[in-house]
Amino acid sequence: MSPTFDTAVEPFVDRRNHSGTVTSPQRDAQQRERRQFANTYEDLSPEARELAQAIDGYKLMHRRRFITYEEMLSVVKTLGYRRD
Repeated sequence: MSPTFDTAVEPFVDRRNHSGTVTSPQRDAQQRERRQFANTYEDLSPEARELAQAIDGYKLMHRRRFITYEEMLSVVKTLGYRRD
């Protein structure tokens, strides 16, 4: 007797989704904002808040979850900072 295999394809269920429904990765990424550093700017100085918002804006525009040091330097230079 040969073994039988169940070849039915089940829909992908994202177990991280609390509702247990099938989700699309693109739709899921659009629904929540990803942050590399913190979820709030409350405890930051005005300068640090400006930098954090610029970095988050860069990540959203370029669809990046994390940025490299080179990208961070680019954001810092865009804000007008320069080394004396």
